[in-house]
Amino acid sequence: MTGARVRIGTRGSPLALAQAHELRDRLRAAHDALRVADAIEIRIIKTTGDKIQDRPLTEIGGKGLFTKEIEEALIDRQIDMAVHSMKDVETRLPEGLEIPTLLEREDPRDALIAREGSSLATLPKGTVVGSASLRRKAQILLHRPDLPVVNLRGNVGTRLQKLAEGKIGATLLALAGLRRLGMEDKVTALLSTDEMLPAPGQGAIGIEIRSDDEEARHWLAPLDHRATHIAVTAERALLATLDGSCRTPIAALAEISHDRLSLRALIALPDGSQHHRETVEGPVAQAAQLGRKAGEALRSKAGAAFFARLQEA
Repeated sequence: MTGARVRIGTRGSPLALAQAHELRDRLRAAHDALRVADAIEIRIIKTTGDKIQDRPLTEIGGKGLFTKEIEEALIDRQIDMAVHSMKDVETRLPEGLEIPTLLEREDPRDALIAREGSSLATLPKGTVVGSASLRRKAQILLHRPDLPVVNLRGNVGTRLQKLAEGKIGATLLALAGLRRLGMEDKVTALLSTDEMLPAPGQGAIGIEIRSDDEEARHWLAPLDHRATHIAVTAERALLATLDGSCRTPIAALAEISHDRLSLRALIALPDGSQHHRETVEGPVAQAAQLGRKAGEALRSKAGAAFFARLQEA
């Protein structure tokens, strides 16, 4: 970095830009030196996931599709920080990179947006639900096996347009994203976490830097939200233990009360025909261990045949 300049790398979708602007505003609020004009630059980087919109994520590589090019720009020192939705980040980061800071988590629940019906339970029989997420598909089918779930990719605006055009009857989106876009008024119903357990890291924004960049670490230090960091650490440890990718319907949510952490997790087949749940509790200091414990318990419960079926799905 030269002087106080900070270059933030982000995808170009409206939601990604909203997240980058949130980081910029928080940096300015925390540091007088970053309030001067042009101290912070936001650079848009197009990722493979943005370029390929006509195929399911499972066919083209999974989570890293939305981060690879941004991480390459970070490694090449074209940017100083990368902003990510934590649910899109691989559990293994490239060598020399780390995520020291997570902003305070938004509400992690999923929202239903539907043309008819007031909840998942009251959607008319046969309503076509659009979703690119195998986690959402599996849990929809757990509750409503009569609903056809079709692949639906694109940013929030694109998905809502498909709904308005009648190409689908309903969709599920993260409430956090809708709030950041000022579109919470589109929500038909909020789904409880008992009904629809979120993706690991859902609602959390992570900031990635080079491990040797002490200046970036200095700027970010006041922004890290401890409870969010602990919760997401547990969820991602579970994900890593299960080797989670976009091909695997995995859901997890860690909640903290005082110095205790409770982690609920679910793994399912994409068609909803089989699922397993696990809950673990323990001290927040053992967040990563608790995540691994839950992952190992789910792996044991599900058994080899379950994971073999996942490979075939």
